[in-house]
Amino acid sequence: MSNSVFQSVIVQLKEIPDRAFGVIDSEGGVVSCTDISCIGEHWTDAALKVNSAGDSIVTFGQKTFKAICSGSSYFEYAVFCTGDDETARAMCTMAYIALNDAKTFYEEKHDRGTFVKNIIMDNILPGDIYIRAKELHFSTDAPRAVFLVRQLNHSDVATVDVLSGMFPDKLQDFVLSINETDIAVIKQLSGPVEEGDLEKIAAAMEDTLKNELYVKSVIGIGTVAEHLRSLADSYKEAQTAIDVGKVFDTEKSIINYENLGIGRLIYQLPTTLCEIFLSEVFKKSAIDSLDQETLFTINKFFENNLNVSETSRKLFVHRNTLVYRLEKIKKLTGLDLRQFDHAIVFKVALMVRKYLSSRDIR
Repeated sequence: MSNSVFQSVIVQLKEIPDRAFGVIDSEGGVVSCTDISCIGEHWTDAALKVNSAGDSIVTFGQKTFKAICSGSSYFEYAVFCTGDDETARAMCTMAYIALNDAKTFYEEKHDRGTFVKNIIMDNILPGDIYIRAKELHFSTDAPRAVFLVRQLNHSDVATVDVLSGMFPDKLQDFVLSINETDIAVIKQLSGPVEEGDLEKIAAAMEDTLKNELYVKSVIGIGTVAEHLRSLADSYKEAQTAIDVGKVFDTEKSIINYENLGIGRLIYQLPTTLCEIFLSEVFKKSAIDSLDQETLFTINKFFENNLNVSETSRKLFVHRNTLVYRLEKIKKLTGLDLRQFDHAIVFKVALMVRKYLSSRDIR
């Protein structure tokens, strides 16, 4: 961090009479001060005293010190004010607030990770993306994959560190904590993406979290963002992938937005339209009259591409038994699943019903 940032704040405190303000680094070096003659001095004992005090105010050598907040267990900088009375403590606290805000602002402005997080969270105007990217020497047109990792059984604070270890290139790849359960991983791609490549990366993340932290996760994958401005859309797609997968692909732990198929369309439909569709396709309560065995038979029939012989073999039943069940379904619903058009309508209806159930509507 540039010491000039501290100095620009410190010089504004020169007007306060009979007090000198300044900043020392972790080794006790005076990096900024209203008394310019002090800059460059080393107060090693003061640094040791501040470090042992944590975030508390301390006095040493007729000066009052307070460590400026940092993410590490050791302080990086501390603000000081001459004097060891209550007035000095109050003024030191005031200077601390101003300098800490300046430090935070500087780091956010010059931190690539914060920049990327602001993009995916829509906290930056599209026109400002290119300006900030230029300031940070950030490639705007490199393809990037967006993964959203959601922790399920429990959340572990070490998850970010573990995932960061899998993506060591801090200039191109970013692991960003979104909230207590969600972590976004932005990976820059070096070449064309083959089918299944992103799923392999997601699978590696899932296995690592499971083996090292015993964390169960579900991972959504957005479409590859060809430009920086597309990262926000890809992140939203990864969110949608998890939400849709929670309804239609409950057994999957890795869901690619591009493979959601008709589930994505249904998920975006108004619930009232879905209810109208079900009431028009089926007789009253007809779909609800199907028992679990019948529904299992239907799903197996779909899985085997409407092939009666193959489905009966997989169900370990006689072919005629399966035909009887299909006839029974036809009488109840008016749909013959052996006909492709009827099968499509029934399949969509089952998905719509599942979607409404997830919304506690049916």
